[in-house]
Amino acid sequence: MKRTQTLGRFIALSLIASAMLHATNGDNLIAIGTKARGMGGTGIAISHGAESGIANPAMITSVESTEVTFGGTIFMPDIATTLSFPNMPLPPQDTLTSDADLSMIPAVSIASKINENWYVGIGMWGVAGMGTDYSGSQNLAQGKIGNMNMVTNLQLMQFAVPIAYKADGLSIAVAPIVQYGNLDINYDGVDLNTFTPFSSGAGIAQDFGFGYNLGVAYDFAAQGMSGLTLGASYKSSIEMDYDGQLTTAVSPFTMGQPLTLLPNADTLEQPSEYGVGLAYVMGQHTFAFDYKKIQWSDAKGYQDFGWEDSDVYAFGYQYTQDNWALRAGYNYADSAVVEVMDPRMNFFNLLGFPATQESHYTFGGSYAFTQQFSVDLAYVYAPENTETFSLQGLSADPQGSITTDHSENSLSFQLAYKF
Repeated sequence: MKRTQTLGRFIALSLIASAMLHATNGDNLIAIGTKARGMGGTGIAISHGAESGIANPAMITSVESTEVTFGGTIFMPDIATTLSFPNMPLPPQDTLTSDADLSMIPAVSIASKINENWYVGIGMWGVAGMGTDYSGSQNLAQGKIGNMNMVTNLQLMQFAVPIAYKADGLSIAVAPIVQYGNLDINYDGVDLNTFTPFSSGAGIAQDFGFGYNLGVAYDFAAQGMSGLTLGASYKSSIEMDYDGQLTTAVSPFTMGQPLTLLPNADTLEQPSEYGVGLAYVMGQHTFAFDYKKIQWSDAKGYQDFGWEDSDVYAFGYQYTQDNWALRAGYNYADSAVVEVMDPRMNFFNLLGFPATQESHYTFGGSYAFTQQFSVDLAYVYAPENTETFSLQGLSADPQGSITTDHSENSLSFQLAYKF
């Protein structure tokens, strides 16, 4: 049947987005910087020194002279997907786990106090970087699709120069951003009607995009409320074009009618987001709360797959004592990936874009060896989340479905030096 023939192509093509799953809040890290990650991702109203340049650039106004931080995150996702077509003449498909289960995401930040009012910084952060590897899993002689031997890799890095002004408790800032990205997609497809294999791949595509972050914060100490800070931030969208990657992979796919994409089908736009935060310091105890809205439904590329906006809630706590600190937090984000009426989108999202994580538990700490030199550590755990979407209408099997299990662990470390 035509639908059965199309299914094999669709399975392969739906994996084109596998490398888009980089992190946790959709395809965003819950935070960039070890201190923020230890406190549930909070960073809009609490300053983490130089690393605040990317979260809320207005918060770099806490540095007393010059601060340099260098570190990164070891990101370890565990993603497994099961295809089920009980009424098709195929053996049960195996639950396959991606071998791309380890990636390193770097972060370097500098912030300096110019005078009593002006602060400036510079930073380079890996905001996303992951892929999938199902190579060697296909066995057509046994009827095993094997996720089409898919190997994908996406890397996103941002360079920014935060500039902040502070006066009478009010801090405002802007951070121009240059984003670099590259995407590589390769797979071995198969036509399920004739079981004829085919391959697809367009090599590595690269692009640069431009955006900005805005930030504001107000310290209420001058109003007699010492320890209370409110903050707000806005991040612009950044449009990226991966020439030939997505169109090459999608072009054979129809299912009776073309899959309608935006005019530029190779565009994947990192979405805009806005947020507000509150932090309160009470002696050795610090409490922080952030709320963010990530606008996936307006982002080119993601809107085609039916992604919904995410509401992100982050809670953080810090205890300081002499030359050390302990941190803990919780981060919750609505899944941007939801079940829709179109089975093609369900397939794309769970097998190709399994950005379904919602809850994250975080722990961290710091130790200062001297007044100038300190070390920060953080651990983030996201328990397994399981989603099953219907594939009814995608093939001749009305009971077709897809199930994805997704959990995450990550370790972050950072060296900080003040001078």
